[in-house]
Amino acid sequence: MRGTVLPVGYMPLVDAAPLIVAQEMGFAAEEGIALDLQKAPSWSSLRDMLAFGRVDAAHMLSPVPVAMAMGLGGVASQISALSVLSVNGNVIGVSNRLADKMRAAGATIDFKDAAGTGRALMEAAGAGLRIGVPFPFSMHAELLYYWLSSLGYSAPQGIDIRTVPPPLMAEALGAGEIDAFCVGEPWGSIAVEKELGELILPCSAIWEFAPEKVLAVRNDWAKAEPDLTARLIRAVWRAGKWLGDPQSRTTAAELLARPEYVDVPAEVIDRALTGRLVVSPRGEERQVDRFVEFHAGAASFPWRSQAAWIGQQLAARMGVDRDQAMQTAREVFRSDLYRRALSNVTADIPGASEKVEGGIDNPQAVASQEGKLFLGPDQFFDGRIFDPYESA
Repeated sequence: MRGTVLPVGYMPLVDAAPLIVAQEMGFAAEEGIALDLQKAPSWSSLRDMLAFGRVDAAHMLSPVPVAMAMGLGGVASQISALSVLSVNGNVIGVSNRLADKMRAAGATIDFKDAAGTGRALMEAAGAGLRIGVPFPFSMHAELLYYWLSSLGYSAPQGIDIRTVPPPLMAEALGAGEIDAFCVGEPWGSIAVEKELGELILPCSAIWEFAPEKVLAVRNDWAKAEPDLTARLIRAVWRAGKWLGDPQSRTTAAELLARPEYVDVPAEVIDRALTGRLVVSPRGEERQVDRFVEFHAGAASFPWRSQAAWIGQQLAARMGVDRDQAMQTAREVFRSDLYRRALSNVTADIPGASEKVEGGIDNPQAVASQEGKLFLGPDQFFDGRIFDPYESA
C-alpha cells in the first residue's frame, strides 16, 4: 500500500536530503504517505508551485515564508514553516581572477576568519562587485548583507547582488556575469570542479547556526489537513535523524547523486555531508565542522527567534516597521505544529520556542522534553547578540 500521495517541490541541492531520504528510505511510508518529489528550475518557480497549489509542501528558503507574510515579493499566499530542513550548508566563492587578486594583496583566505576574508574581498574587488545569490529573499542574501554591512560596506557602495538559480551559478561565474557567489552545496563545489572559481568562506563562519531551508506548506492546507501535516513532519524528522548519523553519509550521497535528484557525482555531495571541502582547482582542502546539520542540536526545530531575526533583517533593508516585522515572522515558524506532531515520538524538543541568538559559544544544556538536549555554538562572526525579546 502506497499511502496518501503528497506532491512536494524541491530544488536540486544537498539540503533537500531530508525530503529525498524520507521517501527513499521508507520514513514517509511508515507514516502512511508517499512524497511525489517534483524538481523546480528556480526558487521563484518553486515558491509559485506551492503558493498556487501545484504542490502541497516544499523545500523552501527560510526567509521566503517570512517575506511573503510581510507582503514582500508580490505573492500573497500565507505560508507556514513546519520545521527546519537544514542548518548552514552554504559557501561563498569567487572567480579565479578575484581569488588571485586577493592572494596577491596578501590575503590568507582563512575559512574561519569572516572579518578578514570580507575585508580582503572588498579591497581586491573595488567598486562594482557583482555577487550571485539564488533568490533576493534567502539566507544567502541576508547573511551577505549582514556580513558586509557589519564591515562597513553596503549596496550603494558598489555591491551588486544578483539572482542566479543554484545549478547555473558556476556557468554565470565562468561567463563573467558575476564576480562572486553565495550558494548552497553542491553548486559551489561544482564551480571548483569546473575550475571556474575558488571557495573563500563557509556561511557558518558568519552565523554558526543559521536556519537555511524549511519545510513549507500553505496555511490553509495545514489547517485543512492536520493529520497529514503531522505525518509529514514526523517523516521528515526521522529522515533528518537518519542523516545525522555519520554512518548514513555514503548511502545519502549515493541517493542524492541520482539523475532524478541532484545529478552530480556522489563524491562531490559527500564533501558537503562530511564538511571536507575542496576549495580550489589546485585541490586545496578545508575541514568545516557542522558544515550542514540536519538533526543535532535541535537543528530541525523552527525557533521563532530565528524567524524574528529574519524579520528584522528584512525590515531593515526594505524600510518597514521592525517590531511588526518580527512579530509577523514569529507566527510563520510553527513550533506549535512541530511540537504537536512529535509529542508521541522520542524527539527531544526544546522547552522554549524562542532564545537569544548568537549567545552560545560552547555546547549548552537546555530545558527539553527528554532532558538530554544540548544546543551547539550559534555565534555571529562580529560577536553581536540578537535578543528577540527586546523591542527596537
